[in-house]
Amino acid sequence: MTERIEDLECAGLKIIQDKDLYTFTSDAVILANFVRLKKGETAVEIGGGCGVISILLSAKNNFKKIKIFEIQEKMQKICEKNIILNNLSEKLELICDDVKNFKKHLEVGSVDVVFSNPPYFPVSNFEMSEVKKVAKEEISLSLQELTKCARDTLKFGGRFYVVYKAERLAELIRECEKCNLKLKRMFFTENGKKVINLVVAEFHKGGGDGVKILPNLVTNNDDGEFLEELKTRKFLS
Repeated sequence: MTERIEDLECAGLKIIQDKDLYTFTSDAVILANFVRLKKGETAVEIGGGCGVISILLSAKNNFKKIKIFEIQEKMQKICEKNIILNNLSEKLELICDDVKNFKKHLEVGSVDVVFSNPPYFPVSNFEMSEVKKVAKEEISLSLQELTKCARDTLKFGGRFYVVYKAERLAELIRECEKCNLKLKRMFFTENGKKVINLVVAEFHKGGGDGVKILPNLVTNNDDGEFLEELKTRKFLS
């Protein structure tokens, strides 16, 4: 048995993970602290994995519904278990399908928020399990497909939140601009050795110019251990 139940240390929430599949990383926690959902809003998560981001958001936001798209059958089963485990079936809906087929499940331009911790590595020859390969590399979802799905599902004025490799920021902005998604807020993460790793960004569909650059988030100390701020930092400005 490779599944384990872990305490998310947030409002009594727990998460089932399978170490032989794909376990969530600090990216998920950072994005969950950055996404803002308002009362009554509906959202789409692209690539939900075990469901941890949407589950964390349930404790911090008074939204109406999140539809979680997950393409991998093994991760779908774990995500469904986690929704049930945390009694969130009324708030979170798992959609076992490729997000590119979203028109089967919701109307174009019908959601307020889209968020994603997507595969952000190019396809490589690096050997890993199929589940990890799909979760980490652009096999089933390219950057172009991600931004197009965000654009097509969002209402005008809707918000798109994403975490991505910092070295690919120019590509991310370019593809979002093609889809009328304007960068509005962003920050970088850095490790204890001042190496920039990720960019975390908020785009608005049909938004105007002007970007707020937030302070970098230091995720590790000099010994490589995660800092407590990683779990608690808020991005309200």
